[in-house]
Amino acid sequence: MSVSENLIPSESIVLEVKKHWIAPVRDSLLAVGLVILAIVVALIKPTGDGFIANVLGWIQWGLVLVAIAMAVYNVIVWRTAEFAVTTLRVLRYEGVIRRRSSETLLSAVSDVKLNIGWLGKSLGFGDIRILTVSGDAGADAFNSITNATEFRNAMMAQKMAEQTAARAPQVAAAAAAAAPAPAPVAPPTPAAPSAADSTEAIRHLAELRDQGILTAEEFEAKKAEILARI
Repeated sequence: MSVSENLIPSESIVLEVKKHWIAPVRDSLLAVGLVILAIVVALIKPTGDGFIANVLGWIQWGLVLVAIAMAVYNVIVWRTAEFAVTTLRVLRYEGVIRRRSSETLLSAVSDVKLNIGWLGKSLGFGDIRILTVSGDAGADAFNSITNATEFRNAMMAQKMAEQTAARAPQVAAAAAAAAPAPAPVAPPTPAAPSAADSTEAIRHLAELRDQGILTAEEFEAKKAEILARI
């Protein structure tokens, strides 16, 4: 299963890398050890066709064949391994007989550790260890991958973008709550009474005075109040 075949709706690939050619070399150290052991067996094998010589001969060739099989398998794994950062996950697919795959949500990633030695700087490869919120149980290792620094940076950039998008509604709500309240609108100032209205009011007060409802002092006070508003 390739990375592109395993994408879910609305998911896209941000960065895809492969294993570096140093990977089968590192993984074939055991095979090299078996070849060296086969050479040692050949050196100590007695000459002739005796029983011991035949047994050691079979062991010698068995070690060589196992070493060759291991080396070929490591080359196939190197050629078929895929690693990718998408908009939602970190994906890994490698292995042939023992297929190893992992799909880690970016939201679950807690830390990314990058290891690039002097040889990795010279040849362009590195190791990445991904830590998740579930601790060591969810840790994942990407060994001997190309563009390891760019892969780590793509992961962190995508995770930050995801966190920013998730916090956007909260930021907008906080900004709205912190915005100053609009200033209250002052009530309209009542219009001053016209001269005709004032004259009519004074006439009405004079009638109340003549009828004895208002005293002369009250009439003069009301009259002065009306004239002051003109």
